[in-house]
Amino acid sequence: MKKAVILEADAVNPGDLSWDPVKSVCDLTIYDQTDEQTKWDRIGDAQIVLTNKVIIDEAVFTRFPSIRYVGVCATGYNVVDIEAARRRGIVVTNVPSYSTGSVAQHTFALMLDLLSKITLHDESVKAGEWIRSKSFCYWNAPVDDIEGKVLGICGFGNIGRRVSEIAQAFGMKVIVYTRHPANYLSFVGPSLRFGDLSSLLSFSDIVTLHCPLTDDTKEMIRKETIDRMKDGAYLINVARGGLVNEQDLADALKSGKLAGAGIDVVSAEPMRKDNPLLLAPNILITPHIAWASRESRKCLIDRIASNIGAWVSGVPQNVVS
Repeated sequence: MKKAVILEADAVNPGDLSWDPVKSVCDLTIYDQTDEQTKWDRIGDAQIVLTNKVIIDEAVFTRFPSIRYVGVCATGYNVVDIEAARRRGIVVTNVPSYSTGSVAQHTFALMLDLLSKITLHDESVKAGEWIRSKSFCYWNAPVDDIEGKVLGICGFGNIGRRVSEIAQAFGMKVIVYTRHPANYLSFVGPSLRFGDLSSLLSFSDIVTLHCPLTDDTKEMIRKETIDRMKDGAYLINVARGGLVNEQDLADALKSGKLAGAGIDVVSAEPMRKDNPLLLAPNILITPHIAWASRESRKCLIDRIASNIGAWVSGVPQNVVS
């Protein structure tokens, strides 16, 4: 069996799942965590390298000529120098669409918490405020309906489309911004239309980001674009931290321009202690777990194994070109 190393096993499986599907197709060495310094001691003579955030680039390929296959344990593959791999005949694969349901669920978990103020009132009750209350009910902030709200979706891939379906089931109106609206005209209906980014920002009560991080989308949410948003709107980001200028978002939350935000990603991960969002009001922050339901992680492991097995058999699948 071909020798393989997985550099960041904990990011996929902290111990609640089995690696047996992958072990069945390769001789697997598992490292729970690896950083840019320790990777040089761990790849060795492996022919297969499985990575998530550890960078596999020209220097790695030069240092470790035995590498013939790089499996990205995620959908995004910007951590691999694809051109350098191509020149060496190294196959690079990713795992698309394994966590669509999980990310869509997390999107609405954040959205519903922001509108219904679940966390705020749970903390209030546990602090004794209901016990001390003179009334049978109270609220520390207004609770809003999701039904009838306008949801602006930036990006219309698998996740964006799933979010649009759920939004319409909730009775929301949907505006979609995508670079290729002509590809999705069948989705247009009484509760969904396409628009440019400016109109989406102007009309949406809630804006949710589901697009990749590119030179064009970097900091697409910044003071200039936040100023176009409705006063009191909400922002959801479960895509990439770099889509948002974090200081500008923090300022908008502090000023009240935005009523709240829910984010699962930040520009530098793990989050740094000087990130301005930590001191911003009315924000929910989760540690990049939107993709990570147990079911999605099990699916990811199975597809990692399937990708390796297909490559070993000479019919590689999910190849990044």
